[in-house]
Amino acid sequence: MVTIALMGELQTIEGERTLGCEISEPTSVKQLIRNQGKPLRDVFQLLKEKKLMVTVNRRIASEDTKVNEGDVVNLVAHDGMGRSGLTPSLY
Repeated sequence: MVTIALMGELQTIEGERTLGCEISEPTSVKQLIRNQGKPLRDVFQLLKEKKLMVTVNRRIASEDTKVNEGDVVNLVAHDGMGRSGLTPSLY
């Protein structure tokens, strides 16, 4: 099982912040998120817009990084200027 942890203001459409995902072989972060479908639809859109920071097992990663059984994927939104990208800018 791979664990996806949604950080900051991210959550699934049901309000969950952690998901357990079964994989049968190593897969990319992008494919892992896409495979979750509707619950992570908004998160996948942020990934496509390059507004998502990714770590795998506490190491900086990208959408192409392969994840394996037992890995932990942390996701946090950003706007490219150090803000979460999910709330209005105060500047």
